[in-house]
Amino acid sequence: MPSAPDSVQRLRLLSANIQAGSSTRRYSDYATRSWSHVLPAGNKRRALDQIAELAGEHDIVGLQESDPGSWRSGFTNQTHYLAERGGFDYWSHQPNRRVANVASSANGLLSKYEPIEVHDHPLPGRVRGRGLLLARFGDGDAGLTVAVAHLSLGTQSRRAQLSYIAELLHDHPHAVLMGDFNCTADRPEMDILYRSTSLQPPSCAVHTFPSWRPQRAIDHVLVTSALTCDNMRAMPAALSDHLALSVELQVPESALRIDR
Repeated sequence: MPSAPDSVQRLRLLSANIQAGSSTRRYSDYATRSWSHVLPAGNKRRALDQIAELAGEHDIVGLQESDPGSWRSGFTNQTHYLAERGGFDYWSHQPNRRVANVASSANGLLSKYEPIEVHDHPLPGRVRGRGLLLARFGDGDAGLTVAVAHLSLGTQSRRAQLSYIAELLHDHPHAVLMGDFNCTADRPEMDILYRSTSLQPPSCAVHTFPSWRPQRAIDHVLVTSALTCDNMRAMPAALSDHLALSVELQVPESALRIDR
């Protein structure tokens, strides 16, 4: 007698490079508004409230360029702030880059599900300051694993980082890798993931950068072949220079330890 099919849990995921709450509306703002990246001005709190409203519609959120508490954020841990404002019981962050006490950047994770464990993984590269935040939501290697990354601009460093990530995820059949990859999904270095893990190329390219005129698909939510992902949409993350990616994910309940 065939075994009964596994029940499926539907989750909403969001990946967002929030640019530490700064506003960028055109390329010239990188020069004329560069002060907003080092000063606690520019109405970042309002931007964070808008991002929290968007994040709160999701179950698990991966953040990039979330300030963990420096001068430019008014020493506010932005991941913690978004967790409180968005209604998330669980949050974690991974500080990566710090410029004295003026500015700092982190990957962040917000979740309405309690992760079993969360790990920080510094990523290799020619310049330090990139990392992978990895959380497990189910028992064993078959449990749901969610990883958040912000990869380097340089191809050589990205190749090393993707090789490292592939080693971490190669034996996880229910895995999600999301973040700002700084490259399109069809770049040669991305083949490392597709060859060495069950992660699949996205079925379509959703342009996310620059947010005011999206022309490049460099933010991704990649899932393994055992998972079903649909309804991928790009959405404004306040006035960040990246659009956020929202997806719906179908996960076997056997891959989750549900405790809400």
